[in-house]
Amino acid sequence: MNKALNPTHIAPPYKNRYSHAIEVRADARILYVSGTVGVMPDGSVPAGFAEQVETVMKNLTEILKSGGMDWGDVVKFQGFLTQQADLTTFAEVRQRYFAPQKPAMTVVWVVALADPRWMVEVDLVAAKG
Repeated sequence: MNKALNPTHIAPPYKNRYSHAIEVRADARILYVSGTVGVMPDGSVPAGFAEQVETVMKNLTEILKSGGMDWGDVVKFQGFLTQQADLTTFAEVRQRYFAPQKPAMTVVWVVALADPRWMVEVDLVAAKG
């Protein structure tokens, strides 16, 4: 099992939504997932931010399944948003997918993504012992 590391002599993670670090066992299988965007299986892109985040998370669920993993195996999660105002919606949708153990996490705002229709992109690392 991956182990969360949250030293008590530093400030806790922001709103306790992530872990400062995750220790991965030496014998773990590791899955590196490329940036994933809110594109539907038919190639369409939802117009709304919340719908794009839901699509990203569903796409990531399928990618994790293909590697024999699930959200409980995610050790690092990175989100790239084009609008800072979307952070609350992003956090609300994202939190529904995580197991009790929270991964290490980074969220940043970017000027744009590769396609102007995209409002969010996520990459992650998962590890399963």
